[in-house]
Amino acid sequence: MPPSLKELIQNLSLLPGIGPKSARRIAFFLLEKPQSTAERLADSIGNLKAGVSFCQICGALTEQDTCMICGDISRDISKICIVETFIDQIILENLNYYHGLYHILGGTLSPLDGRGPKQLRIDSLLTRIRQPKVEEVIIATNPTPEGNATALFIVDLLKNYSVNLTRIGLGIPVGGDIDLLDSETLKLALEGRMKIEKHVDG
Repeated sequence: MPPSLKELIQNLSLLPGIGPKSARRIAFFLLEKPQSTAERLADSIGNLKAGVSFCQICGALTEQDTCMICGDISRDISKICIVETFIDQIILENLNYYHGLYHILGGTLSPLDGRGPKQLRIDSLLTRIRQPKVEEVIIATNPTPEGNATALFIVDLLKNYSVNLTRIGLGIPVGGDIDLLDSETLKLALEGRMKIEKHVDG
């Protein structure tokens, strides 16, 4: 096998859900297509890395300083929904049910993986919640051990803030991921979100 083909297969195998067999099929597919097909793909990947950054407010992916949702004056600014990843935000947004704002943590607390509060967008979350117009914070981390630990950390962090805390969960199985659930289950989870009782210090 030519070294360049072998290298492409190895790199394609690094993608999520792409094993060696799938990587080979993609590589041979590209070989059978005109040179322009491979060039367009390479350009798209290059443009993605060069042109996409994080929203300065919520952490979503955007080509501007501020994402479209944060810049939309029709959104309900009294609600902030906390999610783990940009994919989770896209899935919830595609439901066309929730019309508040989002805050993307960029992962979960996971000491084994070297992710603590400093590695997540916690400081910017606190800055946003200090705004007087924020009334409800919806915690939509996944019901995994890491997601639950992150949710508990956020609840403890916000216990002295004058905001309502709620947690989605109805219909979401323990250990489940938001991006694997159907839209009806997610709508029910948002509709039936549960209020979290805060134990305020002092």
